[in-house]
Amino acid sequence: MTFAKPSNWKAKMDDMDKRLIGALRHNARASLSDLAASLGLTRATVRARLAKLQERGDILGFTVVMKEDRLSDPVRGLMMIAIEGRGTDRILRHLAGMPEVRRVYSTNGRWDVIVEIGTDTLERFDQILFQVRRLEGVTASETSLLLSTRKDS
Repeated sequence: MTFAKPSNWKAKMDDMDKRLIGALRHNARASLSDLAASLGLTRATVRARLAKLQERGDILGFTVVMKEDRLSDPVRGLMMIAIEGRGTDRILRHLAGMPEVRRVYSTNGRWDVIVEIGTDTLERFDQILFQVRRLEGVTASETSLLLSTRKDS
């Protein structure tokens, strides 16, 4: 579920919001009680912060990462992305919330970010590329499909 951002949206995450998101990245299924205990907050405070983060669009959804997702995807690729201005943090947060995004790398040179994407079909891969290209601040992209693995670490 996503929420539209109001036209005057300028909200900033504080350190506690960042810690909450870090805890959710570690375990998105953690209960409010467990999150509250690990962060030193009350359940009501955690619930209110989660609602605020969802309403602002900082949290776009919750997902499960399965062992098999890490091992292989039928369709894999690297998307190189150029970002204008100061939109990098917002775009990185959005990318981190996409379950098909396996890894995000910062880099130098022409591209600001390289994203590893894994999906079950070419059609879904294309949808993900389209979503990323539509993000405000993305000025250019180039994508290469990964055809085979010649050496694995």
